[in-house]
Amino acid sequence: MTPLFQRLSVLFLSLFLFGCSSTPDIPPFSASGYLADRGVVRIWRKNSDHQSIHIRTFYTPFSGGEGEVTDYVWLEESLISIQRQVKGNQPDDVTLRFDQAGGLNFMQRQLSGRREAVSPDAVELYKFDAERMRNLSDALLSGQVFLRQGHWLGNNVLKSCEGQQVRPAFDADALQMLTQQQRRASAPLMVSWLEAPEGIQLLRVSQQDDCSQQPTEEDM
Repeated sequence: MTPLFQRLSVLFLSLFLFGCSSTPDIPPFSASGYLADRGVVRIWRKNSDHQSIHIRTFYTPFSGGEGEVTDYVWLEESLISIQRQVKGNQPDDVTLRFDQAGGLNFMQRQLSGRREAVSPDAVELYKFDAERMRNLSDALLSGQVFLRQGHWLGNNVLKSCEGQQVRPAFDADALQMLTQQQRRASAPLMVSWLEAPEGIQLLRVSQQDDCSQQPTEEDM
């Protein structure tokens, strides 16, 4: 286990044992992420004057199946909306809106060709998942674990989604894997990685242009 993943394990263990006693000092706009059991989760977060928080997550399964995009919004510490989109051959879109007292005032589940209600148990699971994701985001950002993305140019050089050339300090195993995968690819690889005080960890490599999907502060 790398020092960074050891650090993530400690952060997550502390979170689940003790919870978040206070909101960490989080920048107005940031990105982080982690490896889940069955895929990669990338998290973008916008804090607006400590009045509203908007978290957008991208879940990409290791299996290569369709991923999920979920938006969570809080206003003055109250969860006010959840919107989840699953695209592909079996789209599944869920929208939930709440008042500031926590009451549900709108729900919709749009499947391929039909609409369905969202059960009360499912609503509670969505709310639980929202708070879990916010706490995970708090833990990652308090540990200064930040997500970076860019296109692999070779020789340990990437062009970031922001247009800058960067040289992450990948270890020998990561560099070897990137070099081998690039030989088989027809275009520059898309690379996502985590940076933290403990080091750098490769998170995701694909041939999709994730830069085109990367949200900006204005998007959120």
